[in-house]
Amino acid sequence: MRSLISTTLIGVGAGLVASFVMDRFQDVAAPAFGMGGGNDDPSTVKAADTISEAVAGRPVTQKHRQAAGSAMHYALGAAVGGGYALAVRQWPDLAKGWGVPAGLATMLLLDDLMVPAAGWGPWPEAEVPGNAYGLTSHLVFGVAMEGTRRAGVAGAKALPA
Repeated sequence: MRSLISTTLIGVGAGLVASFVMDRFQDVAAPAFGMGGGNDDPSTVKAADTISEAVAGRPVTQKHRQAAGSAMHYALGAAVGGGYALAVRQWPDLAKGWGVPAGLATMLLLDDLMVPAAGWGPWPEAEVPGNAYGLTSHLVFGVAMEGTRRAGVAGAKALPA
């Protein structure tokens, strides 16, 4: 059995890859879902502002807002991936859904609960384009995360002991 460290590293890598895949999907899919770039900062930038204000006493500067938002997105993806890999190690049946349940849980817990509770975005509403876009984006994330985790596990097994 792999060590906790190697399991976590595989998961972190899977979360980073899944975050990248999700970003690229959203770049392509946003227009199809009618999701335009509004004037409001994304929740990742608002989260970065919260951290910056707690640490430095001021929000992220305009010059660094996009990079800070991306850093938040990838850091969260890495954390979710690491946690997911550890959970699958303990309860292997979690991987049976090929990441779909993990993507759904990520959307529900983070986008639909944590983001609005922290004041970084609105509470979900019953509107189809935005909900379909968010759901599809997170399902892409979950499947990419599980596929990458499986590839990492297979690659680790192929290495000499």
